[in-house]
Formats: sequence, C-alpha cells, structure tokens
Amino acid sequence: MNTNQSAERSKIDWMITLVPLAIVVALCIVFFFAPEQSNVVLSRIRFFFGDTFGTYYLVIGLGIFLLSLYIAGSKYGNIVLGEANERPKYSFFAWGSMMFTCGLAADILFYSFSEWVLYATDPHIAEMGSVQDWAGVYPLFHWSFIPWAFYLVLAVAFGFMLHVRKRSRQKYSEACRPILGRHTDGWAGRIIDLLAVFALLAGTATTFSVATPLMTAIIGELFHVTLSRTTINIVILLITCAVYTYSLLHGFKGISVLANICIYMFFGLIAFVLAFGGEMRYIVETGLSSLGRMVQNFIELSTFTDPLRTSNFPQTWTIYYWAYWMVWCVAAPFFIGSISRGRTVRQTILGGYVFGVGSTLTSFIVLGNYSMGQQMTGKADFIALYNETGDLYGMIVSILKTLPCAPLVMAVVLVTMIAFYATSFDSIALTASCYSYHTLKDGEQPHKGIQLLWCILLILLPIALLFAESSMNNLQSVSIVAAFPIGAVIVLIVASFLKDAKNYMQTQKPEL
Repeated sequence: MNTNQSAERSKIDWMITLVPLAIVVALCIVFFFAPEQSNVVLSRIRFFFGDTFGTYYLVIGLGIFLLSLYIAGSKYGNIVLGEANERPKYSFFAWGSMMFTCGLAADILFYSFSEWVLYATDPHIAEMGSVQDWAGVYPLFHWSFIPWAFYLVLAVAFGFMLHVRKRSRQKYSEACRPILGRHTDGWAGRIIDLLAVFALLAGTATTFSVATPLMTAIIGELFHVTLSRTTINIVILLITCAVYTYSLLHGFKGISVLANICIYMFFGLIAFVLAFGGEMRYIVETGLSSLGRMVQNFIELSTFTDPLRTSNFPQTWTIYYWAYWMVWCVAAPFFIGSISRGRTVRQTILGGYVFGVGSTLTSFIVLGNYSMGQQMTGKADFIALYNETGDLYGMIVSILKTLPCAPLVMAVVLVTMIAFYATSFDSIALTASCYSYHTLKDGEQPHKGIQLLWCILLILLPIALLFAESSMNNLQSVSIVAAFPIGAVIVLIVASFLKDAKNYMQTQKPEL
C-alpha cells in the first residue's frame, strides 16, 4: 500500500498543483480583507489590457474562425482522431450534448434572458440604429461562430495529440511540442502550463460569479426568502460538493448521463417558452432577422475597434467575450478532444458548429426574443426596470414571472442551471486534474483525491469575488487579464498542430 502511494505521489507534478493553490489562496485573502482596493486594481488592469491591447483579442478571434473553416475544408479534415478505421465512441447526440454542456456553463441561461437588455441600454446601439434591429444581433454574434471556433480548433489539436500521436502528457505545453521541441520539458513548458492553469481558474471564477446569484434569486422567489451573500456561498458549496463532485468521481459515464439530462431539460425549457409564451411569431421573425443581420455584418462586427471611443462598446463587450472564450479554452477543448475519438477533424469541427452553434443560437433567439418581444409590444418594460434597479437577476426573475406556470418554469431553470454547472465543471475539474500529473497513460484517470482537490480549488476564487461584491465589469476583468498571455499560447498550439498534422499526413497512405 505504501509502495502504491509512493508511486502515485511520484507521478504528481507538485509545482503545477501547489503554485496555483498558493496563489488562489493568496488572492482569496486579498479579496476577503481588502475588497474595495482589490476591485480598484482589477478595474485598472482591465482598462490596460482591454483598451490598450484590444485589437490583439479581435485579431486572434477572427483569425481562429477563418482558420477553422480552412482546416475543415482542407486535407487535414480527413484525419481521424484515433486509428484510421476507428468508429466514434459516442453517438452524435451524446457527443454533442457533452460538448455543448461542457463548453457553456449555466451562464448561457443567465445571458440568454438578459443580454439584449445590456445592449439596449448601451449608447452604441443608438449609434447603429434601433433596439429592435440590433439588440438581438450582438448576443448571436458574441456566442456563436468565433467562440466555438476557439473550442473546435483547439479540440482537434488536442484530439490529434491524444488519439493520433498518443502523447501521455495531457497539458497545454505538450500541444506545443512540434514547435518547442525539447524546451517543452523545460521552463518554457512549465510557464505555459502555469498560464493555462491560471486561465482555467479565471474562467471558472468569472462563470461562477456571474451566474450563481441568479440561482439564489430564483430560490428566494420560489420560497419567499431573502438570501444573503453568505447564502450564495453556501449554494456554491452545496452545488459543487453534492452534484458535480459526485458525478465527476463517477467518470465519463456520470458526465454523459448528466449531459443528456441537462440537454433534455434545456431544450424542453426552450420549447415551452416558444410554444406557450405567446411571442412565437415575434421570436421567429426577429430571430431570423437578427441572424441574417449578424451574418451580413460579420466581418465588420469582428473588426470594430471604436477608435474614437464614442461608446467603448468593443472594449466593454466583444473584447471581453473573446477573452472569456480564450480562458475557457484551457479545459473545454481538451474535453471535446477526448470525447471526439473516432471522428475526423472535419466531423469534429463541422459537427461542433452544427450542434454547438445551433443550440446556442436557439437559446438566445427563443429566450432573449421572448422578453424583447414583451418589451417591444409594450407588455412589460424590462429596460426601465433594469435602469431603475441595476439588478439583472431580479429582472430575469420578473421575465420568468410573465410565463405561464411561472413557479414551475423557475424550478426548471434552477435545476437546468445546476445540471449545466455540474457537467461543465466536471470537465474542467477532470482536465485540471490531468495537469497535476507528469504523465497519464491513454485511458488512465487522475486519482480521485486529486480530482477532489481541484473541485475545491475551482470554487475558492468565485466565492472570494462574490464576497468582495465585484461588479460585472470587474468580474470580466479577471478573464481579460488571464487571456492576454494565453492568446499567444493558443496561436502557438494551432501552429504546432498544423506542423505536426502536415508531417503525419506525409507518412500516411495517399488516400488520406
């Protein structure tokens, strides 16, 4: 027994495990004991990266999207992520469900209901035209092709590394080996892995901190209680320990079952709102118009920098979102790459766009346009409510209360958010656990104790941010700062994949 424990400990990369732990604990102490000062510092750092280097994020985002189309349509698209004749391990629906729920946490429900209001109150919408024409366009743009391009391009790079090259180091640095060579095992590789772990923690912190208060607002409405910040933290702990930690420790089978439950509830909610919300015609027509306007203006939206800073719209939103997806790219693509074994590169990218982008657009078109339809037809005034209170969570509860069987709908939203959290954070914690090992054999899972450690580590920073009463702006800052260095690493990984895939294809049969 002692020999086994010693062997297990020798496999653990203590630097990658303990350094992030120490830094997260230090940051939590700062947020707990100096909340106001820490928020000021976050705001200043966000301005520096988001305003001064904003073009950097925009160029990477558009470049990755265009590259995804090239890879899918080129000879690289024929590469099978596994053996040449291997069949996919999961059905398209099971694969798509796990991919979608791991890539988009519970914040998709939070933003689907509320994001159009944030744009409707932004001066940039007035510059472009009317709320009707543009408030529904930006949610589709910020959550569709470029975000999923980040995921899918890196997913095929990681899938190629894991299933074709069969490398045993499941880390960001390993994906850079074709270019870094022996430096992957030195300080260059260590720095890349530390940056990846910090980005992972930042993405988790942003997601948990933004969406969790909606869950407590719904609980308060359902049970007629007023919930304090302490209660919010307890909710986080209960969800983490009781739900996603349990399912994580049951491996991919538990994640798959939970993902299927989550996706059924998610689409059930969307179908109910569409069929019984009373805004079906408005939802369909506005959704189609917004989708067309987004596609027609895609390049312009992707490259708008607001050089005169008349509204700071791209700095506030587009740059934040691309940074947000960059930090989530540390975990989600690894998970997608892992479950994509047996699929070709083309099937992974195009299938990901069909299921991932299709599901995302459906959520924003139906849930967002339902409340916007209420607003534009004069049945409710959610913009005025938000301007008066500044409370997005209370506004979303007000939106839910306009639906038939409102208490039941709120209960479904609550349970669906928990399921989303469970599935997405399962994949994050599983990926993070792999970083704690020097090597892992194909199919080998991290020790359950290491997985539990990461489950706890991932929730500390969100709790600290909630305790410090960080604003939406400062929560976004965490992702923008962490994404700056990880953006360069993403470019390096993509270049490494193209180089390695080219070498691989030169050694294969002509039909590849």
